[in-house]
Amino acid sequence: MNTVKALVLTGYGLNCDYETHYSLQRAGAQPHRVHMNRLIGNAPSGAEVRLEDYHILVLGGGFSWADDHGAGVLMAAKLRNHLGGQILRFVADGRLVIGICNGFQALVNLGLLPAFDANYHERRVALISNDRGNFIDTWVRLRVDPDSPCVFTRGIDAIEMPVRHGEGKFYATGEDLERLRENHQIVLQYSGRDGQTADGRWPLNPNGSLMDIAGICDPTGRVFGLMPHPEAFNHWTNHPHWTRSKEERLRRGETPCPNPDGDGIRLFANAVAYIHEAFG
Repeated sequence: MNTVKALVLTGYGLNCDYETHYSLQRAGAQPHRVHMNRLIGNAPSGAEVRLEDYHILVLGGGFSWADDHGAGVLMAAKLRNHLGGQILRFVADGRLVIGICNGFQALVNLGLLPAFDANYHERRVALISNDRGNFIDTWVRLRVDPDSPCVFTRGIDAIEMPVRHGEGKFYATGEDLERLRENHQIVLQYSGRDGQTADGRWPLNPNGSLMDIAGICDPTGRVFGLMPHPEAFNHWTNHPHWTRSKEERLRRGETPCPNPDGDGIRLFANAVAYIHEAFG
């Protein structure tokens, strides 16, 4: 199989779709930005899109339906009512789903995460208002669980990405948090530069997430949700310290830009590689 097709949802307040499209292209996929109406059957005749024609489904960031009734709530309801069965078949067929920020919020509202015991219907966790009560836009460092089954983070032990959200605090019961930990479904945790988890300390943990959780996956590792934005680190100059890094490399006599891609591309490249492996 030569073409990995990715569907990037747009419309109703979703954004970051152009950056996500670009990132998937850089990773070797063939992405399509598709308005949600074309997927749920509200499109003019001939403009419909079928989910089954794609390998990767991306629910991106933004403020779908203005976050009315809670972040991601109405997007989850729309998807469940119109595409619930199709999405479940999409996952059962071994394809990939990633929810970024608002998309992550929608995935937990749908019940696609954490999907304990392959139950993709039940809502068990939540993403609620940041502890400090305000919108936050900053860069964070993330620790990756090396034992996680997550397809998207293979070969990555730490990564930096930006977060920008008002409702990003991961919340669950103590029992479910422990279950996530035992199953290695906690893919990303906010951390310091020493690689140790933030232990709830602000600003390392920007929102107060329990257990410093920034992203989780389902038991298969093929459904992944995260609050940070990998598509926003698609070029090395996206990073706020890129000029410093460039100067440091120059002073060591090294190439200032060995790879123009930002580290966020690695997550999408892992997804593309997995699809080739699974469907090729």
